[in-house]
Amino acid sequence: MTETVSQALQDRALIEEATKKSGLIWVRGASGPARALWHLWHDGAACVVGDGAGEQPLADLGLTDGGPATVTVRSKDKGGRLIAWQARVAELAPDSEPWRAAVEELKGKRLNAPDADTLTERWARECRVLRLEPTGAAEQRPGAMPEDSHAAPPLPSPAITRRPAPAALPKLLRRGRKG
Repeated sequence: MTETVSQALQDRALIEEATKKSGLIWVRGASGPARALWHLWHDGAACVVGDGAGEQPLADLGLTDGGPATVTVRSKDKGGRLIAWQARVAELAPDSEPWRAAVEELKGKRLNAPDADTLTERWARECRVLRLEPTGAAEQRPGAMPEDSHAAPPLPSPAITRRPAPAALPKLLRRGRKG
């Protein structure tokens, strides 16, 4: 009994520390693929913002208020999977006290926002702010990892580099050389 309580406390500490230190977490909701999301650990949960113009997409992940999610966190130093944990999704109501507290922290981590002065107003109008609250022990942790790699093909995206080279490119490249 004390061993399971001890393991649960160790899992909770590892979940918090690993998630705080990681720049990205991989989140899978009730449906859809896992997606890498930037986040912030705040008040015992990972907080994410998205679904607005210019923000990270959350819609296709199946993250619903009160629903489940699986969060995978990588090791900061090695880059490999360190821990995976179950979460309960809580959608914060815009302009509520928990929403304001989370957004104040999140906006400090939002890089290259085109509208830094009005960011919180835009998030209140257009975005969802979600808390991913850990529930129970870790599914995967050091000493309890699955044998398979969990590798998956990249998600479809318009941001691709695999296109045929323009026909004129070799001629343009040769033209710049002398000799």
